[in-house]
Amino acid sequence: MRREVMDYIMQILGPMLNGTGVTLKMFFVTIVMSVPLGLMLSLGRISRFGVLRSAIGVYIWVFRGTPLMLQLLFVYFGLPFIPVIGEILILTDFQAAILAFVLNYAAYFAEIFRAGIQSIERGQYEGARALGMTYGQLMRRIILPQVVKRVLPPVSNETITLVKDTSLIYVLAMNDLLRTTRALVQRDFTMTPFIVAGVFYLLMTLVLTWGFQRLEKRYAAYDE
Repeated sequence: MRREVMDYIMQILGPMLNGTGVTLKMFFVTIVMSVPLGLMLSLGRISRFGVLRSAIGVYIWVFRGTPLMLQLLFVYFGLPFIPVIGEILILTDFQAAILAFVLNYAAYFAEIFRAGIQSIERGQYEGARALGMTYGQLMRRIILPQVVKRVLPPVSNETITLVKDTSLIYVLAMNDLLRTTRALVQRDFTMTPFIVAGVFYLLMTLVLTWGFQRLEKRYAAYDE
């Protein structure tokens, strides 16, 4: 019996690894695009321009206040019906999923970065201005290096959540890890693919957890 189970697992590893590849691609593209966007939004959120602050505030409220799956469905099925936008913005399944994920996670990262920036003591801003630093120099040389250390734990949590949220793209009929697993379960009438998929997700989150712990220790060592 054990031999049969192992043979079956080896048989399904190929398609499940292909599905994992789609999941990882979604994850990496979302992170690479949403983190810089979130940082820019956080800077706009604390800018002196009231209209910009309000607009970004509404954006963050909308994307944090509605389910990610609803946003996925709206981007994929809703945008094509909006005049002009639907004619210009023609998206594939993957592009629609990336757009929804990036917009959603950028909103969360924006609030994390905003809180990190505003946690820096005001005296550091005043000291930098006294030294003649521009706003860009102040952010790049003094504020952001400290913010990175302070926001690592919440960014770590959001990043790990992203790994699990990628499973939502099955609603767009994309062959990610979860959709592949579900198809194997329905075809073979066995729960084994679910167990294997669970191991895959756990391994991905384990690698991320280990990586962020190493980063936190490295930044902590700088203070000693």
